[in-house]
Amino acid sequence: MNRVTVVGAGFAGLTAVRKLRQADPGLAITLVAPRPEFVYLPSLIWVPCGLRKPEDLVIPLDGFFQRMKVDYRAASAAGLEADGRVLVTDRGRIENDGLIIGSGGRFLKKLPGIEHAITPCEGIDAALRIRDRLRATQGGSIAVGFAGNPKEPSAIRGGPMFEFLFGIDSQLRREGRRDDFRLVFFSPAAQPGARLGAKAVQGLLREMAQRGIETHLGHKMKGFSEDKVTTEGGEFAADLILFMPGMTGNQWFDNTELPRSPGGLLRADGRCRVEGFERVYVAGDSGSFPGPDWMPKQAHMADLQAEAAATNLIAELKGREPRQTFKAALACIVDTHDRGMLVARTERRNIALPAMRPLHWAKRGFEWWYMRQYR
Repeated sequence: MNRVTVVGAGFAGLTAVRKLRQADPGLAITLVAPRPEFVYLPSLIWVPCGLRKPEDLVIPLDGFFQRMKVDYRAASAAGLEADGRVLVTDRGRIENDGLIIGSGGRFLKKLPGIEHAITPCEGIDAALRIRDRLRATQGGSIAVGFAGNPKEPSAIRGGPMFEFLFGIDSQLRREGRRDDFRLVFFSPAAQPGARLGAKAVQGLLREMAQRGIETHLGHKMKGFSEDKVTTEGGEFAADLILFMPGMTGNQWFDNTELPRSPGGLLRADGRCRVEGFERVYVAGDSGSFPGPDWMPKQAHMADLQAEAAATNLIAELKGREPRQTFKAALACIVDTHDRGMLVARTERRNIALPAMRPLHWAKRGFEWWYMRQYR
C-alpha cells in the first residue's frame, strides 16, 4: 500500500486529500497540521462588522478525516530527510512514498515598527483585533495598505485589503460615524491591484474616490509607528493600521534541500513537482510556479494546483509519467459588505464588472458551498 503525506490543512492540503482519495480508495493518506480544523480565510473580511463570527469560519475536520480515511497527525513540519521520503515534524518522523506540501506561506515582517500594524489575513485573531479597535475608536485616521515580495512578484495578497478598506467604509457609514474618520489607502505600487487587470484598477480607484478614501501610492515603504505610516514619499497619521506585507516560504523549508525561488518559495515546475525531487509536490502559497506575471496567490489557484499535484503524484506511484498541468486563473469578488465587484482573468480574457448587490450574495453563496464539503 502506497503512503502519501500531505502537509497543511488549508485549501491546498484539503483539496489534495479529496483528489487523492478519489483517485485511489486504498491509498494510505497522512495529513500533518497543528490543528484538525479548516479556517475559511476569505470571509475574515466580514468579522469586524459582525456579519461573521469566528465559529462561522472554523470547521472541525474530524468528520472529514474519517470520511476520507485520513490518518491525522497533530504536528508541525520541521524538515525533510531521505530525499523527501521522511517528513520531520516536531512530534516525530513520518515516512512516505509521496509528499504534497500545502503548508501556506509566511508574511515578510521586516519593516521597522510593523508590530504596530495588524495583518488581517493572519487569521481570526487578527480580524477580531480589527473589530475591537473599530468599536473602541471614536474617530481619527485609518490606514489600509499592502506590499509585495520584491523577489517574488506573485507572492502578494492585495485583494483582501481592498475588501477590508471598502468594508470598513461601509460599516462606518451604516453606524453613522464615517464623517469622524479619515480613510487612507497606501501601497508602494503606483497601480495597486495591477494583477487584476487595468479595468479592475480603474474601478477600484474610482470606488475609493467616490467613497472619499484618500490614496498614497507609488512610494517605497519605510516603516510604521504607533500613529503614523512613513514612506519615501512622506508620512501620514494613522490611529489604526492594517497592512498586508509580501509573502515568502515557511521557516521549515530552511531545514530541507528543496530548491527555493529568489523570493524563498519552493521552486516547482508546471506540474507542481518540486524541481529535482521525486514524488515531492507543492501547491498554493508554499510554491513558486511558472506562469503569467498576473497569476494569483489565492484559494482558487491553490485548489487548481493541488488537483494537479495529486493527479501527478498518483501517476508517479503507478509508474506513469506525470502530465497534468494547472490552468492559471484569477477569479474573485471584491466585496464591500453589501455589493461585490467581479474580477476574472485567464490567458485569453480579463473581465471586471462594477459593484452589484447580487455579487455580494454570490460570494456568500460560494462560501456556503465550499465549506459544506468539509462539514
